[in-house]
Amino acid sequence: ISKMNKDAQMRATINQKLIETGERERLKELLRAKLIECGWKDQLKAHCKEVIKEKGLEHVTVDDLVAEITPKGRALVPDSVKKELLQRIRTFLAQHASL
Repeated sequence: ISKMNKDAQMRATINQKLIETGERERLKELLRAKLIECGWKDQLKAHCKEVIKEKGLEHVTVDDLVAEITPKGRALVPDSVKKELLQRIRTFLAQHASL
């Protein structure tokens, strides 16, 4: 339990530093741009339309749609985008080694 608490505390500290420096917002913008660029957004939009067509508009709630598309959305994120974000986070952490 202690290790889990330390990990959670470290994640919270890193997240707070990302927010304070504005890096979290920059990373979100980078992610948004990369996902649009690689066609991820269009793929997910098409998947949403398929789900709505299958179930019928009157039978789908936003929560249902989110639950249905989230796993596919995560799986469709290209490894190159994940690696780039991870590298940016590592660089940020190296620059803020006092965490």
